[in-house]
Amino acid sequence: MNEPPSSMPTDAPAPAARLAAFAAALADETRAAICMTLLEGRAWTAGELARITAVAPSTVSGHLTRLLDAGICVTERQGRHSYVRIADAATARLVDEIASHAIPDRDAAHAVPVVAAPDPLARARTCYDHFAGRFGMAVTDAMGRRGLLRTQGVFELTDDGRAWCTEAGISLAGAGSGRRPLASSCLDWTERRRHLGGLTGARLCARALDAEWVVRPAGGGRGLEVTAAGERAFGELLGITPAAWS
Repeated sequence: MNEPPSSMPTDAPAPAARLAAFAAALADETRAAICMTLLEGRAWTAGELARITAVAPSTVSGHLTRLLDAGICVTERQGRHSYVRIADAATARLVDEIASHAIPDRDAAHAVPVVAAPDPLARARTCYDHFAGRFGMAVTDAMGRRGLLRTQGVFELTDDGRAWCTEAGISLAGAGSGRRPLASSCLDWTERRRHLGGLTGARLCARALDAEWVVRPAGGGRGLEVTAAGERAFGELLGITPAAWS
């Protein structure tokens, strides 16, 4: 009768190795703190994460490399800065479930303050030629909830979204004929989340300015003020109220 092997095979199956690598990437208090910070859905620079977790920048850099290699996090460049975020919604749900299992009385993601900005700009502004700030995120989130915009991975305007644009008087003429995508995502520097850009975002902003749903402040600049007409229009079009961006 053959005796059972005294130890496991030295070469673990690839799926088991990948699972072990994923678990090992989370098996550190600093990396866990980074992930809990990122569960807020916002992106942060390595320097900001170093301050939040109270470790040296060089130390956080090594931890981020582990999280990036495991596919838990990804980087996204915006202007001169590189930001780190959770790779995707499925990964965020998994990490959130692990955290909730390990911390039974946990009822919300770990919250950290967003970068400070002058309130008018943080509330509503343009980012190049499309909406940004809390107002821009409110519009993007509402379009996602209503099935007008796919926001997981690459942003994509749905068929319902195209029909909605027509009903709202937003022209998409020329879509597909140039280099600019119909919909794209742009990392919001105050909200640290992705808002709607591309041709749809630009045409929506232009429509709102033309109809005076939003206006520039008297002093000029990128800030926007949502008018009473705009509050009614966006309430009817997307079901959002000033509470979403105030």
